[in-house]
Amino acid sequence: MNFAKKLIAILALVVPGLALANEGGHPLDKAPDRSTNMAALQNGAKLFVNYCLNCHNASSMRYNRLKDLGLTEEQIKGNLLFTAEKVGEMMTTAMPAKDAKAWFGAVPPDLSVISRAKASSAGTGGDYLYTYLRTFYKDDNRPTGWNNLVLQNAAMPHVLWELQGVQSAKFAEEADPHDPGKKVHKFVGFEQVKAGSMSKLEFDTAVADLVGYMEWMAEPAQQTRKRLGVWVLLFLSCFVLLAWRLNASYWKEVK
Repeated sequence: MNFAKKLIAILALVVPGLALANEGGHPLDKAPDRSTNMAALQNGAKLFVNYCLNCHNASSMRYNRLKDLGLTEEQIKGNLLFTAEKVGEMMTTAMPAKDAKAWFGAVPPDLSVISRAKASSAGTGGDYLYTYLRTFYKDDNRPTGWNNLVLQNAAMPHVLWELQGVQSAKFAEEADPHDPGKKVHKFVGFEQVKAGSMSKLEFDTAVADLVGYMEWMAEPAQQTRKRLGVWVLLFLSCFVLLAWRLNASYWKEVK
């Protein structure tokens, strides 16, 4: 009983804190579900290799695992094998960590399970990545020339800018709801400065494919796990029913 009271007290302190920590952050958009769309996941893998592996590692993923997405070994070798010689090798960048730190101020994180690492009470890791990759804006005060609504002062430049184009963020000064005497900058929208090679819908679709791939990469066996889970639950349901009837039959004879 004492343990339960302590646990309730801890939760009472921690949960409101988590809610306040999330308050004020840029709202996350819901990422489209690509978990069963093989064509979208293949496109996401192509985008990942072309735009993400230049700086980031995915050291827990082998190229040959892409065969689970319906790609052949020849397709992987001919179109996706840029940072390795064999399809059995890991997805790693050719950029030395020392150079990455010198250029960006920090070593770019490994993206193998980034979608799971970014999950929070505000949304899934996919929601975070989907919003993050679409909310870069031009900021000449930053060393890279870019800033981001989800992660302010991000060290990462906007690697997809040629696809999305260049956009600037518009802010308005409003009174802080927690401190009326203080002014805060509220985001009110984007303004397109330079068009990209894709329309807004095409870019959002491409980012959704990329994020879908990163979610798949974080747990390639997710769909298999879910299918097995259904069969396991059905088996346990039948077993419970059988055990219940056997138990009733046994005690009937005992009485």
